[in-house]
Amino acid sequence: MSRPSFGEGVLIALAAALLATLFHTGSSLILPRGAALSLFVIGLGFGYLLYLLGRSRERAGRLVTVAAWMLATALVWSLLPDVWPQMLAQVGLLWLVRSLYFHATPVAALLDLALASIGLLAAIWVAQRTGSLFLAVWTLLLIQALFAAIPADPARGGREPETDPFDAAERAARRALRRLSLSD
Repeated sequence: MSRPSFGEGVLIALAAALLATLFHTGSSLILPRGAALSLFVIGLGFGYLLYLLGRSRERAGRLVTVAAWMLATALVWSLLPDVWPQMLAQVGLLWLVRSLYFHATPVAALLDLALASIGLLAAIWVAQRTGSLFLAVWTLLLIQALFAAIPADPARGGREPETDPFDAAERAARRALRRLSLSD
C-alpha cells in the first residue's frame, strides 16, 4: 500500500468534518456539552488513528498501538476531563503514530510535529473566529493532510530507496568482496 496522498487527505478531512458535525450535534442532545465535546475529540482521534493504521505499510504493532492509544486516552480523560488536554493528547498521539509508521528519520518526525502543531493552532483560531465545528475540523485535518508531502527521509530529498534487484545484488557482491579482502 502506498503512502497517503494529499488529495486523499482532503477527502478524509471533508468526510471527517461532516461526520464530526453530525456526531457532535446528535450527542450534544443527549450528553452535557463538555462530555459531548470530549467524546467528539476522542472519536475523531480514534477514526484518524484507524485511517493511519489502515494506510500504513507496516503491519507489526498495530494492536499494541491501538491499546496504547486507548490507555493514554483513558488516562487523560480520567485525570484531566476537560476538552483541551484531550485535544492536545489526541494530536500528540496521532503525531506519534505518524512518526512511527510513516517517517524514517527524526527530521521528518520533527517536521510532522510542526505540522501537527500548526494544524491544531489553526483549528483553534478558526473555531474562535467562526464558532463552526465543521470548519475547525476541516482546517485541522486539511493541514494534517500535508503530512503526505513530508518525505520519509528528508535528507535524501524524498527519493525512495532503490529496489532494482541488480543494484541490490551489486551491493551484496561488493560487501562480500570487502569482507573477503579484510579476512586475509
